[in-house]
Amino acid sequence: MNHSQLRAFHAVANEGSFTRAANVLRVSQPTLSAHVRSLEEGYGVELFERRGRSVHLTEFGLSLKEITARYFATESEIETLLSRAKDLLRGRLRIAADSPFYMISLLSTFSRRYPAVRQNFTFGNSEKVLSKLLTGECDVAFLPELDVDERLHALPFFRDRLVTLVSAAHPWAQQRRIQLPDLAEETVLLRERGSQTLAVLERALDAAGIRLKETIELGSREAVREAAANGLGVGIINEGEIGQDERLHTLMIAKADLSVTEYVACLDARKSTPEIAALFEIAEQVRSL
Repeated sequence: MNHSQLRAFHAVANEGSFTRAANVLRVSQPTLSAHVRSLEEGYGVELFERRGRSVHLTEFGLSLKEITARYFATESEIETLLSRAKDLLRGRLRIAADSPFYMISLLSTFSRRYPAVRQNFTFGNSEKVLSKLLTGECDVAFLPELDVDERLHALPFFRDRLVTLVSAAHPWAQQRRIQLPDLAEETVLLRERGSQTLAVLERALDAAGIRLKETIELGSREAVREAAANGLGVGIINEGEIGQDERLHTLMIAKADLSVTEYVACLDARKSTPEIAALFEIAEQVRSL
């Protein structure tokens, strides 16, 4: 199979003219015609019906065009990827996130594809991460429940939900689920102000007209897990952030909208920066929604 012959055929099929196709490929018309003729003769097929100066695809030619369209689109994608890799030999990507759990698989893929791009990480609650993104202190942010903002370019990346954590000794450890009103009688371990975990829970409680009697505010999800494991109360955390810990038991919260969507975001003005564009391209491929 000759690449030049396929390219000549595809150009003529797209342009509907040998003359225009020759101009597109910047070759002489006799050379272009020779490539197409060699392709037809080599495989014993007729690709075009010649009608004066115009040409029309045969049924076989139409089928081949569908395949060559995919073939040359893939070729273009490969060229873009290799060119981008060349441009990213000495790049840097500053990343801020509210949690390491959602971003690891994406950044692992990015590292394998662009090993020379240095990655710097900072973590904080959603409010702090968004602030870093808007002030240019980071290039890319991972954060939940992002509001529409014309300053930002954002991609929904992962959907999660809030669950409860209790110690293995807690009476609820024999159950699989609770309902939202059950939290009112417990000490509830919460994330700090500025956390979307807290914001999502408060919206659900307000909608149900429920007020928590006793709460403990903690500065990280790790602190919430440890406090729950040690019996200080009932922890609220994203299901994807639980990890493996035999001291803890997880319960779903029934009949409540506690879904959380994680986003990967950058400043809209910087979305075409090579490192950022490359990360978003991978995010499109690996996101789970």
